[in-house]
Amino acid sequence: MQRLKAGGGPPRRAFLPLFIFFLLVLPMAAFAAEPEFSGYCAMGLVNHQRIKTDCKVNWTSKQGKLYCFSNDEAKVDFLKSPEENIEKATDNYAAADIGEIASGMDKFSSDDAQAYVDKLIKDEAAKNGGVYIFQDAVTDTSIPLIYDGVDFTRTLDGYGYFPDVNFHVKGDDQQKYLIDFWVAPLKGQLTVLESRIYEAPTKEGNSWTMEQRQPKPWWWIPASEHPGQTEQKRSWEVMSAIDAYIQTAAKDGVLTLKDDKTGEEVPLRFIDVHQPVRRLKDNGRFFACTDFRKAGTKDQFYDIDFWIDTKSGKMSVSDVKVHKVPMLMNGSYVQMPRYHFDPKTFDIVP
Repeated sequence: MQRLKAGGGPPRRAFLPLFIFFLLVLPMAAFAAEPEFSGYCAMGLVNHQRIKTDCKVNWTSKQGKLYCFSNDEAKVDFLKSPEENIEKATDNYAAADIGEIASGMDKFSSDDAQAYVDKLIKDEAAKNGGVYIFQDAVTDTSIPLIYDGVDFTRTLDGYGYFPDVNFHVKGDDQQKYLIDFWVAPLKGQLTVLESRIYEAPTKEGNSWTMEQRQPKPWWWIPASEHPGQTEQKRSWEVMSAIDAYIQTAAKDGVLTLKDDKTGEEVPLRFIDVHQPVRRLKDNGRFFACTDFRKAGTKDQFYDIDFWIDTKSGKMSVSDVKVHKVPMLMNGSYVQMPRYHFDPKTFDIVP
């Protein structure tokens, strides 16, 4: 047994393990969080530059998010206005990802996209006894499905590939689903940006029929068009820019938005983009409303507005605002608008 000193404390060497813990373990814990923006310099993204870092120069926000910098000067500049710079970096990081889709499509084909989705579904099903679990954003349910194969794959130049996949419900091969997968090349490899039910089973008497969901995904609108045929932007192009921004900015399916009125950071799950798309008469900016569900809830829905700018022919999200918020009234949540649009100030985009 160790003898205590007259002062009642343990010998000095007893503090050595604790000292080593603080010296070694705590600095490692500081880097335990996954860096934001895949480790790119946050200040570089503010300035539309992608600078890869080793994250030795870093800063952790009050929310526990880790931001990396290429040098101390970049960190100092970033922290002069951290909240504003986080928003800019987030927007620019997502916009840069979107721009990779068009440039990366020459490396892949629709057959590649189909093979990629086929393997992805089979691998996921193998982890769950042959059942593919689909998370339905519309109904907020998990659907156990059996994979029946890819029906066909469409290609939209500059936007990606869209395999349509056949499934049926586990235990009932009469309940059939047709699910669209949006596959796009990002960072040199194919990635699923979104998956959405296109047709779902509906009971009619004693049998099941497949019914198309409304509104249909934006990628079905230009079925007979070719992107870039006209200089006038069309509604589906605006919707695709918003959708791509949401999918690339979200983490694990959750997009965290800061409420511009309350300052609250709200975790949201994307449902769909509203139609019609509108264009402001005074400055030509496009905007559209979107539906989100607050993560972790089933009945708290937000209406979020996205504004799109077109610079050098490219479309990018320039502003995001909370349009309607869920408020509890008489025991249920209803959407309450914070502002209204004057119909005289915009045109409908076809």
